[in-house]
Amino acid sequence: MKILLIAGGWSSEREVSLTGARGMQEALVRRGHAVTFFDLLEHFDDLLETARQHDFALINLHGSPGEDGLVQAMLEKADCPYQGSGPSGSFLALNKAAAKQIFRMAGLPTADWEFLPVRPAAGWEPRLPWPLFVKSTTGGSSLRLGRAANRQELDAIMDEIFAAGEGVLIEPQLPGREITCGILGEEAMPPILIEPVAGDYFDYESKYAAGGARELCPAPVSPAVTAEVQRLALAAHKALGLKGYSRADFILGPGDSLHLLEVNTLPGMTPTSLVPQEAAQLGMDFGQLLEKLIELGMEQHAKA
Repeated sequence: MKILLIAGGWSSEREVSLTGARGMQEALVRRGHAVTFFDLLEHFDDLLETARQHDFALINLHGSPGEDGLVQAMLEKADCPYQGSGPSGSFLALNKAAAKQIFRMAGLPTADWEFLPVRPAAGWEPRLPWPLFVKSTTGGSSLRLGRAANRQELDAIMDEIFAAGEGVLIEPQLPGREITCGILGEEAMPPILIEPVAGDYFDYESKYAAGGARELCPAPVSPAVTAEVQRLALAAHKALGLKGYSRADFILGPGDSLHLLEVNTLPGMTPTSLVPQEAAQLGMDFGQLLEKLIELGMEQHAKA
């Protein structure tokens, strides 16, 4: 199959995207596919014409463009099948403030929040209790994310986010550990419990530095907690209108309480990333997982 592997882009997660895509290319070539590596930053103006020359597009973009649905919408114009969710679901999942409204409406447990699309007026004070987690509304990979114990720390994090032209989402710190669960097709996979080593929350260094976190798969939790994480992950996937695959992140708190943080429509895709680890528990190696995503994407394209 002639596969267009779309990576890079111009978001703050460009390097993460490029690194993951190189591993995807190697796995696909080993399985006999002809792969065109397409850096969106360098070749955006050629996307439609190039897509028309391929059987399928695999998107490995993080942030915007990519997770915002733009590339998916363009591929549809070129009548080129691709993996994962369409433009609408992608856009809603990427915008954390929009997604949290949808979670609430669907009855899914998520922390209270405050959304600041622009810098607040003088005299503004957060209405949530300290300490606070502060993040970009549309960022990923834990970039431009921090914890603030006081107003000075809060202002410093918000200044960085507003300077990047992004909105701010504020949430209270929730006690507990992070647990994540992937969806493949219409089935939830085995969850992973994440224990940061260097810090006490899953920041950029914990995600990408060697030994930055322990990722325990399957998660060493009770069958009841496993089942509830899987139920909520699938419910969030459906509430956002997602297709193919996704990964939902939660905080597992005292008394086995669960709070949904966000849903990723283009989760990390290296052999050691979270979703591939979960797929391995189902007997799927990295190449087989990529081919399963292609199969699901082709099925979705045929239905459309």
